[in-house]
Amino acid sequence: MKKVIYLMTTGIYVESWGRGISKMTELCVAEGLPKPTYLVEGSDFWVEFRKDIYHREYLQSLGLNERQVKAVLYAKKKGKITNKEYQELNQISKRTATTELTELAERYALFKREGTSSASQYPIPLKNKIYLP
Repeated sequence: MKKVIYLMTTGIYVESWGRGISKMTELCVAEGLPKPTYLVEGSDFWVEFRKDIYHREYLQSLGLNERQVKAVLYAKKKGKITNKEYQELNQISKRTATTELTELAERYALFKREGTSSASQYPIPLKNKIYLP
């Protein structure tokens, strides 16, 4: 985080390298933070940094269904979730749980799948990758 703050306060990288956006993204990822969101409206430009992507508002903004949001928040507390826990938490079939957990891991990269089939666990990765719609 110190590197990100340094980058923002000095402005040296943006001016001298001409690649401030990519540098901010690289530094955030290197520090284990989510990638920043860049917003442009008219002639205004700003950067939004997030410390914790695992909160209801952000997860809903990704388009996750309520079961998926509930599971991610559960895994945030426990560090991981299994297929069986997902089924019990949401009162759904194994097939639905597998489909939704796979989507959370592969499309949104909110989990990293470990293990095979029934023994699979889905821990929250240390270095977050974010799906930006």
